Amino acid sequence: MKKFLFLLILTLILASCGSNKNIAASSNGRSMGPDDPSGFVVLTDVVPDVLLEMRYYSTFNFVGTRVDGYEEPIALITREAAQALKAVSDEAMTLGYRLKIWDTYRPQMAVDHFCRWGEDVADTLTKRYFYPYLDKDVVFDQGYIARRSGHSRGSVADLTLVDMKTGRDIDMGYGFDWFGGESHPDYREGITEEQYNNRMLLRKLMLKHGFLPIEEEWWHFVLKDEPYPDTYFTFPVRDLKKK
Repeated sequence: MKKFLFLLILTLILASCGSNKNIAASSNGRSMGPDDPSGFVVLTDVVPDVLLEMRYYSTFNFVGTRVDGYEEPIALITREAAQALKAVSDEAMTLGYRLKIWDTYRPQMAVDHFCRWGEDVADTLTKRYFYPYLDKDVVFDQGYIARRSGHSRGSVADLTLVDMKTGRDIDMGYGFDWFGGESHPDYREGITEEQYNNRMLLRKLMLKHGFLPIEEEWWHFVLKDEPYPDTYFTFPVRDLKKK
């Protein structure tokens, strides 16, 4: 009987410890709901030196119109990714550069807008600027448009470097959201040594401070230890103080 009581008490203690771990996992923000922005910040509040050119709030993007969900021209991002970008920005400025942000958090409604655009193969308004060598009916098959985006998890940044002396973007050879192999970071055909080195400079800075690149886009980086790897958020891009 004493042995039975001991085992029962031990089981209850272990169960209690497991329950406390679950509470901790919930309270650290990793199990937030998709409509909860409490783990996010306005990037310029953390990194005041960044420049913003929020393409999807404007009409200068591959869709050709303001994208659903971008209600204000601000950059939202997880706290963890913002702190990492602060370190990138600080080092870049010692080298004579500032970061320019094109996109960070992207709500699922924006991704849905991209998909509707991709399905409308007759809409080629922006073809000459973003995909002149590509037939639009391949944008899904070749991965340029997807039903879900890492941006919706909140820890991705699309960005470049701006030369502080000239005030201009440094030359990367091909611009943001170019659909084609030319956007691959290690693409060399038709890319000058300077353009390649510029891509590698951005890559080096981002990797040093905790971001990972992707093979298809020289401008796209995701925080290695992203806090919400399984959550695709749905709230719009707007002032976090607004309801």
